[in-house]
Order: sequence, then structure tokens, then C-alpha cells
Amino acid sequence: MRRAEKAERVRKILDDLYPEPPIPLDHSDPFTLLVAVLLSAQCTDVRVNQVTPELFALASTPEAMAKQSVAKIRSIIKPCGLSPQKSQAIATLSKMLVESHGGVVPANFEDLEALPGVGHKTASVVMCQAFGHPAFPVDTHIHRLAARWGLSNGKSVEKTERDCKGLFPEETWGKVHLQMIFFGREYCPARGHDLSECAICSWAATKKRIREEARKR
Repeated sequence: MRRAEKAERVRKILDDLYPEPPIPLDHSDPFTLLVAVLLSAQCTDVRVNQVTPELFALASTPEAMAKQSVAKIRSIIKPCGLSPQKSQAIATLSKMLVESHGGVVPANFEDLEALPGVGHKTASVVMCQAFGHPAFPVDTHIHRLAARWGLSNGKSVEKTERDCKGLFPEETWGKVHLQMIFFGREYCPARGHDLSECAICSWAATKKRIREEARKR
């Protein structure tokens, strides 16, 4: 089966399972989404959603966050892990937004990726989910599923992003991105997964991949 045909079949299955996938991180605007995505690095969305209500009650705008000390921010976000780096990044990017962008989160990749703690994936999530810009953020779930399903070779996150963008219609990128994350969490875990019984892996994965995964179980 050609990759394009495979991608279309994958998309139909995901549409049946998740016709309207929600954004997993609780937020109210581009700034709170940006902070939530930054906090989600090496942390679960569930944990982030447990922490952000207190943080945003303290400060939910760049102006308010810029007035907080790094120590105060860190004391709240500590459960998310990497709190020294994340608290410093949140404090600094908030000041940058106030000083350089009028307190508004920029709606372009260049300015977003210039903010501390904001890499391409974080910028892609904000561009896609906050501003509706076509983007295909690739997290660990998407990276491993694309490799399992033969949609990409798994050599790099950048390659996975390029391949997925080439296989799925641009207007579906944001939706498919979320669908793949939910599918990876609910039906297609990284370990202990029987690919032969999976709704997608069973036909999309190569026999070689199925054998390799079976040896890991």
C-alpha cells in the first residue's frame, strides 16, 4: 500500500474515533496556551492542568506574569518538573512579550521561537491551536506512531513533520495531530502493545515492525 493511501485510511479511522478532538491543555487565550504547552515538556497534560489553575489565578496575562518573581512561579509549577528552567523561561518570555510585543503573543513562528523555552513544537501548537495557522506539531506519540505505521522512517522529528505534512491535507493537520495523540494514548502505547491486534498497526505496520515490537514485549 502506498503511503498516501495508508495515510488516508488512517485519517478515516481517526475521524471515526475522534470526530472533534478537544485541545488537551486547559487555556483561555494564546498566552495561557503558550505557558501550558511550555509546562507540558516532559510532563503529562493531566499534571499541567492540575497546576495551571493556581498559576493563572496568580497571573494570566504577560503583564501580570512579568511582575512575579521566578521563585514564586517555580513554587507553583514545581510538580511539572524542570521547574528551574521553566519558571525562568515563563518569567523572561512574559517580560519579552510586554517589552517587545505590546503584551500580545505573536502569531508567527519566528517571533514565537525567539522566546525562551519555546521550540518549534511549542510554537507549532500555539500557531495551530491558538491562531488556526496550518501546522503539524510532532510530539513523542506522533513521532513513534508515524514510524510504526510506515508514514515516516523515524530518523528525526523534523523528518516526521515533513512527511506528515506531505501525506495529510493541510486543512486537517491540526485535527490529525490531536487525533494521533489521543490514539497513541488510548490504543497504541509505546510498550507492551500487540501490533497485530491494533486497529491501525495490524494493517499499516510492516511484518518486520510487528516482529520487532513483539520481541520487546
